[in-house]
Amino acid sequence: MNIPITQLPIWERPREKIMEKGVEALSNAEVLAVLLGSGTRSQSALFLAQELLTSLDKGLHQLEEMTIHELMEFPGIGPAKASRILCGLEIARRAKTAPLSPMNVSSPGAVYSYMLTKMQNYQKEVFICLHLDSKNNILSEDVVSIGTLNRSLVHPREVFKKAVKNGAASVLVVHNHPSGDPKPSEEDKQVTKRLKEVGELLGIPLLDHVIIAREERFSFREAGIF
Repeated sequence: MNIPITQLPIWERPREKIMEKGVEALSNAEVLAVLLGSGTRSQSALFLAQELLTSLDKGLHQLEEMTIHELMEFPGIGPAKASRILCGLEIARRAKTAPLSPMNVSSPGAVYSYMLTKMQNYQKEVFICLHLDSKNNILSEDVVSIGTLNRSLVHPREVFKKAVKNGAASVLVVHNHPSGDPKPSEEDKQVTKRLKEVGELLGIPLLDHVIIAREERFSFREAGIF
């Protein structure tokens, strides 16, 4: 029903419903309508949200797999609305995976457990640098590159720049293999070797490079390559 939200009874308006009953009382379409912020000249935000959800073959989970350009293919969804949807999904993902206390990643298994949820939905290779304190607790994270891993995308300068700024005692790098095979490529090996050399020169050692591939992992440290 394409009725402007302002013409709905107050108790049926999403924002007012949040104030009265809490956000959990909203339907999926109402949550999405709040993220959209507004509709179009001919469609209310709620109607637009309902139409978008109806078009998803895989249901609500499909939104997590969509890029900004795929969202913008839907009539009525421009860059601003698509960005709000993706940011809503991203903040939910980060809140779900953020540690409640300092996260220690002294072992490859701990790295895998911590990073798996963060990386399992990425469709491209994502290279992340973890900045660690002297006890191997995570100080901060930095997404260094998105795309096929190579030496031009993963330059030591980009890896260590924020590590130096954040006062890291060491770093640990992680990237995913969407193919499902954690075996390192020659590029993976070359990038790791170069980062290890630069880390030693800077006094910020590279503790490990862990490759995550769905249900498997590869650790350069475990493999004895370091």
